[in-house]
Amino acid sequence: MKRRQFIKKASLTGVGIAVGSSLSSCVENPSKENKNEMIMTANISKTPIAICTWAFVAANAKAGEQLSKGKKALNSAIAGVAIEEENIKNTTVGKGGAPDREGNVTLDACVMDSNGDCGSVICVENITNVAALAKRVMTETPHVMLTGFGAEEFAYRQGFKKDKLLTEDSKKAWEEWLKSPEYKPLINIENHDTIGMLCMDSNGNIAGACTTSGLSYKMKGRVGDSPIIGSGLFIDNEIGGAVATGMGEEVLKTVGSFLIVELMRNGMSPQKACEEAVKRITSKNERYKEFQIAYIAMNTSGDVGSYCIHKGFTYMKYQNGENKNIHSDYFVEA
Repeated sequence: MKRRQFIKKASLTGVGIAVGSSLSSCVENPSKENKNEMIMTANISKTPIAICTWAFVAANAKAGEQLSKGKKALNSAIAGVAIEEENIKNTTVGKGGAPDREGNVTLDACVMDSNGDCGSVICVENITNVAALAKRVMTETPHVMLTGFGAEEFAYRQGFKKDKLLTEDSKKAWEEWLKSPEYKPLINIENHDTIGMLCMDSNGNIAGACTTSGLSYKMKGRVGDSPIIGSGLFIDNEIGGAVATGMGEEVLKTVGSFLIVELMRNGMSPQKACEEAVKRITSKNERYKEFQIAYIAMNTSGDVGSYCIHKGFTYMKYQNGENKNIHSDYFVEA
């Protein structure tokens, strides 16, 4: 090849390489302006939201405040439900909860985070903050669920303090119940046995916690839906989350919280998904007039929904510094 032809060809090749490199840099190395735009888009924070079952005003406010300070969704939910676990006036959650038929207070709880990790404790005595204990099961053991004495012993090893859960008021109520014991669930329009909470943090991650002392004067060893992942609580960070409250046996039969998340996955809004989950129960159980079940749900867009069988269920919603009590739609018309 002649020298002039070689130089000409080499020059054209160099132009090709330069153009290719330039095009490549447009794709792989965006301009400063584009970089800033991408960073701004990636760093857009979501408005934190906390919702919980029933009119647990202080609990939901606590979770909302934690979220507003930049705390993670799961930690905020656990801090929120702890308010009711420690509230001895609440006879359905934590310390002061109604005992079983033998007079023993046993607590159940579960948590689930945005990664799909979860922890659960069942039939725990002498430990007040069982939602926090459920998180320790998730983070400090290879297991998902611990029960009874095993869960209690694990709690002590983790630094939890032994606490007497049966208060004088709960004991008096139980002794009164013993005079004419009746094992019949009540349709309580104010509070029914569980605080379930869902939180979305500023990163858009969703997590939840569910904690309860279960049915008042239940049979020894009875477990409802609250500590069962998929029934009392379920989270899928790509879709949303749901929690349940009410007659746990009936929630278990339809794996209600998982059902709601799957319905949202298939395009339903949180509201429509909650409605469908309730209808799955009422369409198969003719006794639904005798018990209450309620669901709350939230999707990744921050939309929330709720539905229950009987009129009277309310839930809390914290957003933009406002903590509101909202009345749920219901299935049974009075």
